[in-house]
Amino acid sequence: MSTENKDIVRRLYDEVWNKRKLDVVAQLISPSHALLDPFVSGSQVGPELYRRRVLELTSSFPDLRFTLDDVIAEKDKVVVSWMISGTHKGDFMNITPTGKKVSVEGITIHYLRDGKILDSNARWDALGLLRQLGALPPLGQRKEASSTL
Repeated sequence: MSTENKDIVRRLYDEVWNKRKLDVVAQLISPSHALLDPFVSGSQVGPELYRRRVLELTSSFPDLRFTLDDVIAEKDKVVVSWMISGTHKGDFMNITPTGKKVSVEGITIHYLRDGKILDSNARWDALGLLRQLGALPPLGQRKEASSTL
């Protein structure tokens, strides 16, 4: 079962995210699927909202690509350590396109049952992405204190 579940999750990243085969979302994502992501506001339930999330990110980063570093499965759980990379060419979180190339690491835990992904719990370096886009200052840099003497 673990091997089959790994194959399902690999299809999600390869076919849906990297090849943009959005019709595959309904084959892989359960109707009750919940996406838990600290940077996604509102309810993210079902394959249609997952498909919209893919469209949002690929509109902001048209060349977005997932690279899977590690895929670990046990029973109904598949954990994926990944890296995304892409070029910021569309609005993202109210940040106008910068043309900057970015790369971000993350981990997602997927729960599966009966050949479908039931839930996905993602954690990724969102602050690192915002820094790469210039929306936040780089770590270790302070704003100059104004002298009032």
